[in-house]
Amino acid sequence: MNKIDFVIIWVDGNDPEWRKEYSKYAPNAQGDKSETRFRDWENLRYWFRGVEKFAPWVNKVHFVTCGHVPDWLNINAPKLHFVKHSDYIPAKYLPTFNSHTIELNIHRIEGLSEYFVYFNDDFFLINNINEDFYFKNGVPCDMAVLNTLTTSSIAHILLNNNQCINHNFSKNEVIKKSFNKWFCIKYGSFLYRTLALMPWNAFPGFYDPHLPTAFLKSTFKEVWEKEPELLNMTCLSRFRENTNVSQYLMRYWQLASSRFYPKNICKKACCYDLGEDRIEDIISSIENQELNVIVLNDGDVKDFEYKKNALITAFERILPEKSSFEK
Repeated sequence: MNKIDFVIIWVDGNDPEWRKEYSKYAPNAQGDKSETRFRDWENLRYWFRGVEKFAPWVNKVHFVTCGHVPDWLNINAPKLHFVKHSDYIPAKYLPTFNSHTIELNIHRIEGLSEYFVYFNDDFFLINNINEDFYFKNGVPCDMAVLNTLTTSSIAHILLNNNQCINHNFSKNEVIKKSFNKWFCIKYGSFLYRTLALMPWNAFPGFYDPHLPTAFLKSTFKEVWEKEPELLNMTCLSRFRENTNVSQYLMRYWQLASSRFYPKNICKKACCYDLGEDRIEDIISSIENQELNVIVLNDGDVKDFEYKKNALITAFERILPEKSSFEK
């Protein structure tokens, strides 16, 4: 099995220096400046504990920040590579508060394996998971499912991604060439989405599981070679803007290039909205460990402190021991 790295990006929204820099650029910048994107739920240590306990096979964890470090983090941990934005993002794009810029340049991280899994800091491993959950036969495990684009906070960005894919690939040729990957019985009911959208000659959109994503570093390099102006324009945006593309473009490129192993990656995984879903259901999912991966998506949370403490208590029950990533 090839070496597999994990990459996680993190922002400490309480860091005075970061807030000073943020305040310097935010008033005059266009784009999404919602501070909920930077709110700290104080549960990051459980991400590291989950990785060490449930994915001990990981080669290296690349922990990416603008430079700040949690006071409990052991930056000398054997498997940890602490990465500052300035270590890998071209200087002309810095400082940045745009997650797309941070993500689209991941392939530039020194020492990053060709095979890596990208995590947001709200994606948690809560049960044992094997390497072949993310990679098999030398390619990422993923599901090729068509989808419609609907109104959402990132609808314009997804449309930009989709336009780029249609510019570079023919939907009919892609699916004809890899029919068994697009119409794989493992996808279950997701197949209905693709069937319903087959009459369209172009890709109408892709289904996006909000979960950790397996990538090939070479995919990022290829897309930068093919679409340098598009990616450069996004990275010049200090904050998210509707004209941007996102790291989902890299995933779509892998699907259109048939560089994936078909698998229903939504099995044993669930994405919760902390502003809408019942905290009792979320706590139960964590403590019962019926899933491998759980996503705790921030949103319009009215009882932030209560939910934050409830989640910490639940994580502490399944991951009470410090990891080597902690002091």
